[in-house]
Amino acid sequence: MMRSLFAGISGLRNHQTRMDVIGNNIANVNTVGFKASRVNFQDMLNQTIQGASSGQGNLGGTNPMQVGLGMGLASIDTLFTDGSTQPTGKQTDLAISGSGFFVLSDGMNQIYTRSGAFDFDNQGNFLVPGSGYKVMGWKGTEGNIDTNQPVTPIQIPVGSSMAAKPSTSITYANNLSGDAATGTTVPASITVYDSKGNTHKIAGVFTKTATANQWTFSSGTQTADTPPITITGGTYTINFNTDGSFDSATPATAFTFDPAGAATVSVTPNFTGLTQYGGESTAQAVDRDGYAAGTLEQTTIDGTGTIIGKFSNGQTQKLAQVCLSTFNNPAGLTKVGDNMYIKSNNSGEPQVGPSGSGGRGGFNPGSLEMSNVDLAQEFSNMIITQRGFQANSKIITVTDEMLQDLANLKR
Repeated sequence: MMRSLFAGISGLRNHQTRMDVIGNNIANVNTVGFKASRVNFQDMLNQTIQGASSGQGNLGGTNPMQVGLGMGLASIDTLFTDGSTQPTGKQTDLAISGSGFFVLSDGMNQIYTRSGAFDFDNQGNFLVPGSGYKVMGWKGTEGNIDTNQPVTPIQIPVGSSMAAKPSTSITYANNLSGDAATGTTVPASITVYDSKGNTHKIAGVFTKTATANQWTFSSGTQTADTPPITITGGTYTINFNTDGSFDSATPATAFTFDPAGAATVSVTPNFTGLTQYGGESTAQAVDRDGYAAGTLEQTTIDGTGTIIGKFSNGQTQKLAQVCLSTFNNPAGLTKVGDNMYIKSNNSGEPQVGPSGSGGRGGFNPGSLEMSNVDLAQEFSNMIITQRGFQANSKIITVTDEMLQDLANLKR
């Protein structure tokens, strides 16, 4: 048999494989997070008819004479270029911009994907709806997320509660009139919270003293509560500079009160936002910390993959953060279907961390990453592959004719 026959067969076989890859790419042109593949060919071993020789005497060297034995597959590479971002408007959808993979878990194994079509189930698990694989990341504790801890499945139960936070400071601001007569009072009331989230009205009053550029502040005794609460240490002296700017407030201590059934509340007033200019008095309590208990009403995801909860008390809190994993050789990952990959011996170990660090990309919330298949390139490759297949089939046809002529020589 002629070597060209087997060379043609190898060409047919491997062009079929290339066509299979092209067909798969085109079939997945609208698959979320799909990464296209390409086929590279290489020549096979050559049969040496005559080896090379070096020059001797008056004769020069000769090159080797070799006949190729066909072609084979050099590699089938996965191309991890970014696909275009498709806005979906769904808050739980995530697209990765740059390097990295979502980390998923079935409870035993970790799997990786670029498809971020996620949602919550009836137990609050953040997962892939079609397969049930849970999305991995870090859970928040009272609004703080430690990304140095091991990753765990993200779970945010519906109706999660936020504990109340007692007030610890009140901020007073605006103007106390420099034209005010001695004994002039300016009320400045505000509501604060105790350790159970119950509200208490602090009915503070500013009073102009006989001393120039000086006012006092007193929180007084509260009568709105039942039983009434008493403020301890709620009187302060406030001094201003001659240009009307704030100078000092003494003493620099907190006032306290003991609400029924709750822990002692200790509040430090901040008077640095006050001024004493001419004109009317506009001083008031403008802010305070603390809040009542709340129930989770809504979740959103920001560009760092942090899931932020909005609670019925008007507060927001970081609940969890989605992690990303990178690999030294992402093309070495093994595809297992469903847009998922597992690590292989040549992919390297997963390097898990938050987005925007260690070469990891960022997130586009409310979007999905489209397939990176380039149809124009795929159709061009299809034409090239078809012509290559035709040329190799022609080799087999011509070789067959030559063998037929050879068989006819005996006639």
